Amino acid sequence: MEVGFPYPSEVLEAVVRRIFRIEDVTFGEPPKQPYLVRYRGQLLVEDSAAAYDQLVQALRPYRITPLFRWDEGRHAIFLVPGVPQPKPGNAMVNLVLFVLTLLSVLLTGALYGMEQELPGDPLQAALVLIQRGWPFAVSLIAILGAHEFGHYLVGRYHGVHVTLPYFIPLPFSPFGTMGAFINMKEQPKNRRVLLDIGLAGPLSGLIVAIPVLYLGLKLSSLNPLPAVPSQDLLLSMEGNSILYLLMKFLVFGQLLPAPISYGTGGPLAYWIRYYLTGQPFPFGGLDVLLGPVAWAGWAGILVTGLNLIPAGQLDGGHMLYVLFGRKTARRILPFILALLVGLGFFWSGWWLWAALIFLLGRTYAEPLDQITPLDSKRKILAVLALILFLLTFTPVPLILVQ
Repeated sequence: MEVGFPYPSEVLEAVVRRIFRIEDVTFGEPPKQPYLVRYRGQLLVEDSAAAYDQLVQALRPYRITPLFRWDEGRHAIFLVPGVPQPKPGNAMVNLVLFVLTLLSVLLTGALYGMEQELPGDPLQAALVLIQRGWPFAVSLIAILGAHEFGHYLVGRYHGVHVTLPYFIPLPFSPFGTMGAFINMKEQPKNRRVLLDIGLAGPLSGLIVAIPVLYLGLKLSSLNPLPAVPSQDLLLSMEGNSILYLLMKFLVFGQLLPAPISYGTGGPLAYWIRYYLTGQPFPFGGLDVLLGPVAWAGWAGILVTGLNLIPAGQLDGGHMLYVLFGRKTARRILPFILALLVGLGFFWSGWWLWAALIFLLGRTYAEPLDQITPLDSKRKILAVLALILFLLTFTPVPLILVQ
């Protein structure tokens, strides 16, 4: 019997039987059913990852891709036509976007806190902008670059076709960029590979962001906050993650911003409320005035927390999926959305994030082999990623008071 390919089904079945005890066979009808044939039964070896690699190599001459799945409590192997051949990207696009982003971030760093006017001579003005902007630009690009190249290098290590980072310029914004991203051009082989690629980015970025933030805080100073609100002046303050609070405590020996009084509830009640809502604003208190390098380090912590939100195609979504599975990830999604909507009353930007996650966050990167489980070390790493999310998440990224 033929299975939609120029090879008898007996040939394909013989290949599959090398690693699989076949209990029943179902032939598909492409394109109505996207597979050529489905075998259900039991793998003959414990190392399912090695069995998958062996089957991939054996079926490659037939231009067939196997999928390992669970089907009604049994192992199942689906054979689908074709072997993915990702097209190479255009590195010139990545380079142009990087240069534009570098210029945008350089300009943002130069304008950060600038009070004096620029020289009238264009060349001198450009030199002043470069001199003022490079500490912030180098710091932020290093953090973003470490994050994305963490994904890229681990993806290439596992043989997954991934693009070079795409940096996104956004001039005259708080950071001069909307960040960067890479694109996986094919499905990851299994959950282990997906975890490695997903976790490599936040860990790499955080490894750079923490010393950058520490150095930046050392270069920053403590300043008193206004005693009362001003009708003519809009006050803005960066929000706090747990990690950011700890870093400020490490450098300055106190939790900042330090209010004049913690009120009747005491320090614990004050800090829980302030961490979650950004209120009450600590008028007359003390806080650190961030320099450009510290601002870049804070941005790196913020970006790490955003990427680790456990939903959809975000790095945190990959962690949740590989650790608990698709069903559990989908059950948790409404709670994530409800949390973001609630936080939106204290920072409206969360409503946009909730909308994006609602529209795009219900799909997950499906590995080709869904039978191979995580090993113990990777389970620990996945749990670590969720802990990092709690440490780096900033409930109120920007506090505004007028």
